[in-house]
Amino acid sequence: MNNGCICCTVRGDLIRILGNLMKRKDAFDYIMIETTGLADPAPVAQTFFVDDEMKQRLALDGIATLVDAKHIWQHIDDSDEAKEQVAFADVILLNKTDLVPGEEIDKLESRIRAMNPAAKIFRTQDAQIDMDKILDLGGFNLDRALEVDPMFLEPEYPFEWGGVYEFAAGSHDLLLHDGPDPTMNLAVLPLPDARFESLEAAQMEAVLTFSAPESQVSPGGAITPGPQLHQLVLPEGEKRLRLKVPDGCPFSVFTEHYPKEFKMSISGSGPIEPVIAKQYKPDNEHDDAVSSVGITIPGDVDNSKLNAWLRNLLGSKGTDIYRMKGVLSIRDEAERFVFQGVHMLFDGRPDRPWGKELRHNSLIFIGKNLDRQELTEGFRKCLA
Repeated sequence: MNNGCICCTVRGDLIRILGNLMKRKDAFDYIMIETTGLADPAPVAQTFFVDDEMKQRLALDGIATLVDAKHIWQHIDDSDEAKEQVAFADVILLNKTDLVPGEEIDKLESRIRAMNPAAKIFRTQDAQIDMDKILDLGGFNLDRALEVDPMFLEPEYPFEWGGVYEFAAGSHDLLLHDGPDPTMNLAVLPLPDARFESLEAAQMEAVLTFSAPESQVSPGGAITPGPQLHQLVLPEGEKRLRLKVPDGCPFSVFTEHYPKEFKMSISGSGPIEPVIAKQYKPDNEHDDAVSSVGITIPGDVDNSKLNAWLRNLLGSKGTDIYRMKGVLSIRDEAERFVFQGVHMLFDGRPDRPWGKELRHNSLIFIGKNLDRQELTEGFRKCLA
């Protein structure tokens, strides 16, 4: 058994070289393809989807990217190729860590994780790495991705926390102390009941509310429930606002930050604690150009609606979508359907049976100029 290493720059050359290798009588464990400099990884990855013989005989295991920790800051903000290499990667080697102070390495790693939360990151010197860490990646295996980030397939939200309260009619005190920001966005939405399912059902309305213009509320001001985004202005010291509830019923409260960061509390005749609380995966705001959007929705999708949506999406936004992958629940199909995509190319197949697992749809998009609301609403229209 042999290992192969090939350098190539053109897809046609790659197909020709791989074709010749597959004609050889001896077998290969892996074929490692190395591109040079800031090469766009998309054409190489696409080769494994566009050529029928490649699809039948080879599988794209993963993409590894070497990041020069000493010089990457010269390119990461103004080089599309650098951003794409990070966004496409399944494994990232932060190299030359011996030449950069530790706090700068931490900052760089945080930036890269914001651009691609699914990638495994290793810090290296002289690009030294155990081969088993960059081979047999299962880069398009969602179970492996979840090992890296347990929240990988959870949707990203513009809020970090949501709680269910049972408020009586009247005026309540909302008390906050100093926190990480001088403002915090908050929405209060009525619920039919105080169940966890009702909180989850209110999440989409909360996303839409957080996309609306803010109404500023300063200490001493009043907040009323409804589809209005309130931006709390928080000067130094203790801040007290009023929450005016016209009718007593359960309410959901969604906050941009975790309440504990501001020591937030609500009280009426006494302290009012949430009966249900949930933390959310926050929106990726660290890099405006490259980001990720996750969608998780229960139920089955209509195959014809899904195909029409994907055709339109990839035809209009394909160049902006670097990678996408997910698990789909197709109506009348007993197996999970797993898929992956690179730019305008899409490939999928049936997976293991759903069995007793709750049928659901989980998708992740990595790219630039991604609109979470547009993607989520478009996919919702595919439901059966």
